[in-house]
Amino acid sequence: MNVEFSSEELAFQQEVRKFLKEKLPAKISEKAKHELHFTKEDFVQWQQILAEQGWAAVNWPVEYGGTGWTPTQKYIWSNECAKVGAPGVIPFGMSMVAPVIYSFGSEEQKQRFLPDILGSKVWWCQGYSEPNAGSDLASLKTTAVREGDEYVVNGTKTWTTLGQHADWIFCLVRTAGSDAKNQEAISFLLIDMKTPGINVSPIYLLDETREVNEIHFDNVRVPVGNIIGEEGKGWTYAKVLLTHERTGIAGVAKSKEAIAQVKQLASETSHFGQPLMEDSAFAQKVAALEIDLLALEYTDLRTLAAVSTGKAPGPESSILKIKGTEIAQQIDELKMEIAGYYAIPFVKDQFEYGFEGPMVGPGAAANSAPAYFNHRKTTIYGGSNEVQKNIICKAVLGL
Repeated sequence: MNVEFSSEELAFQQEVRKFLKEKLPAKISEKAKHELHFTKEDFVQWQQILAEQGWAAVNWPVEYGGTGWTPTQKYIWSNECAKVGAPGVIPFGMSMVAPVIYSFGSEEQKQRFLPDILGSKVWWCQGYSEPNAGSDLASLKTTAVREGDEYVVNGTKTWTTLGQHADWIFCLVRTAGSDAKNQEAISFLLIDMKTPGINVSPIYLLDETREVNEIHFDNVRVPVGNIIGEEGKGWTYAKVLLTHERTGIAGVAKSKEAIAQVKQLASETSHFGQPLMEDSAFAQKVAALEIDLLALEYTDLRTLAAVSTGKAPGPESSILKIKGTEIAQQIDELKMEIAGYYAIPFVKDQFEYGFEGPMVGPGAAANSAPAYFNHRKTTIYGGSNEVQKNIICKAVLGL
């Protein structure tokens, strides 16, 4: 697609490549390329490098520290980062709560929270899902009862990604009685994780990693000044946040690099005496994925163009979320097919940086099974794909 870039855009591409070559820490790049485990320090280090450059908040308005990039510049940035293995920015602060704060928060809240988010000085997590309120989020039960200048919060949030590292959590809470409609009773509240009464319980995944948590609130007192916008309007604000989240889940640039890796691995892997990539059935699967990804890429570009004018993503974010996650899962399936029986063994230590033990089978096969199982969740989080199809039916098709 370079033939379509203007001279200014090609110059920007070279600037991005130079920056990534000089500033992306080799350790972080190696971890990303080999899908090794990142530490909190890895993410913070990279995000602070981006912030120093002024490139951390790609989609923020310029007045709050955003880049002011055009959709094409954003496209170039995401593709160049994917090529060199630059990790994505942790979304909870930068891409999720920040747009809600600068769109609906008070000036005091903007001044208080946005600089620390931009500089990665504060780690955020999301408090939406509950043990009995996931896809049907409007049925959440966590309450925030006002007592003077404070809300008293009680309830439980679950599947809280990286919540063990969080300094703050943004929550949907119920601030009105049961007589109000589900959505009209919900408010958007910012809570300091050091507040007494908060307990974080780990949820360990099949690979024994602690990626998600359950967070319990027992009479947690939160200043009234921490509510975003109006009481009872949290559902409206949450929908804006979710459209930003779903757009980011599409992961077009990452999937492009993953398909390139699949083609390379399949060209190097023997299948009944010939490279697997020469097997017509396998090659057809790859080609179909590439076509789907190209269509998704242009939908993503149209969405970026809309966001650059100051609009929040609309129902197209649901399309991006559905197709993006389905494509990513299909890529995982192809990697499993390439790995074959080498995908069966699991050696936990080989996903840690500096592991020097023996690899089981080809190196590329080591993470195929863990990635496959871990990424099954992508069609659920951010609003399950079944729910996204309902949104498209109502908002796009009018059904």
